[in-house]
Amino acid sequence: MLLRAILFIGVLSAFSVQARDVTPAQIADFKQHFEKSLAEQKVPGAAYAIVYKDKIVSTGGYGVREVGSKAPVDAYTVFRIASVSKTFAGGLASILAAQGHFKWDEPVNRYLPEFSFKTRSYNNKLKVEHLLAQSTGVIANAYDNLIEANLEPDRILPQFKKLDPLCNPGQCYGYQNVLFSLIEPIMQQTTSQDYASLLQQHIFTPLKMPTASVGLEGFLNTKNRALPHVKARGKWHSRTVNESYYRFAPAAGVNASAIDLGFWLIAQLGYNPDVLTAEQINHITRKRVRTVRDTRRRLWREHLKDAHYGLGWRVYQFGQEQLIYHGGWVQGFRAEIAYSKERELGLVILLNAESNVIADISTRFWSNMFTAMQQHDKAALLAQCQPAAKTTTSTGTALKGPKC
Repeated sequence: MLLRAILFIGVLSAFSVQARDVTPAQIADFKQHFEKSLAEQKVPGAAYAIVYKDKIVSTGGYGVREVGSKAPVDAYTVFRIASVSKTFAGGLASILAAQGHFKWDEPVNRYLPEFSFKTRSYNNKLKVEHLLAQSTGVIANAYDNLIEANLEPDRILPQFKKLDPLCNPGQCYGYQNVLFSLIEPIMQQTTSQDYASLLQQHIFTPLKMPTASVGLEGFLNTKNRALPHVKARGKWHSRTVNESYYRFAPAAGVNASAIDLGFWLIAQLGYNPDVLTAEQINHITRKRVRTVRDTRRRLWREHLKDAHYGLGWRVYQFGQEQLIYHGGWVQGFRAEIAYSKERELGLVILLNAESNVIADISTRFWSNMFTAMQQHDKAALLAQCQPAAKTTTSTGTALKGPKC
């Protein structure tokens, strides 16, 4: 299958002027590996976007939206982005907190007095920030099994009265979907607006994200959408999308295309300060708790020196470079989004299949790009050095320099 790529007007000419650290050859290499890897795994469909500074420099689609159909995936095809949705929750929360709707250090039970742990003394210790920092202290993925059993949130939340945190909130990491999504009723109470409307008003519309939506209805109302696939007996089979995780919108309820997420990355890189200020970006990407398990991830572990969670974003130490990252996985879909603040570079990959090939494509891209950029840095530094010069003194001739 041929890779369908979109190069925006002016992008190619921009390379020679602005993007000296990102070359057409590097993008061509990525696209070749992207297509080859997907073909080897027989992944039905995928899309990507590469961002440099304030532009989507390359984006495209591969394959089909559903096995057995001819409808192609392109840069505007909408996927479920699963836990990449958490990056939107972090961004929206930072906007609303800056507007004074709530404070990060307020106790959660100020807004949800009915929520309780087994030991009630923990309740006042749980702050709003802990929800999005994955630092509630609760055992990881608490009651995700009930989400997958299709239970409503109001039937799941009372179950926390049976649990106590493993540590005081704020002190240790435990990845959550149910607790993370408690930010939604806090936002609704303090703004008198629903979560989807808040995202549309504060992020989707101002960033001109053309196909982003929230929830199952938004997904089904999108004609150009990819369907989920799972592997059985060596073949990919399409599945019906169900509502379960959509009920926890901050954790996993956003639908988006590669184009949408490209615009989201541009905002993360600081080029839309009217939407996200530098202060807000720094706040949500500040390290909160260490996530040691991430450093042992297959294909990532050879690159990661350290890992933390911010507010809806992971913060990785990828060799010498810091990488802001989040992945997503829900039945039949995989998604990854990552960017480097220092290098002003970002990557989005979306799959309509549960394949770990996404990790191979992503880590190879970042390893190659960081290596090339570091080599460029060294060459640029050497070019600035002044060659040694001869000087004559009373004691004879001496070499002076080089200066760097």
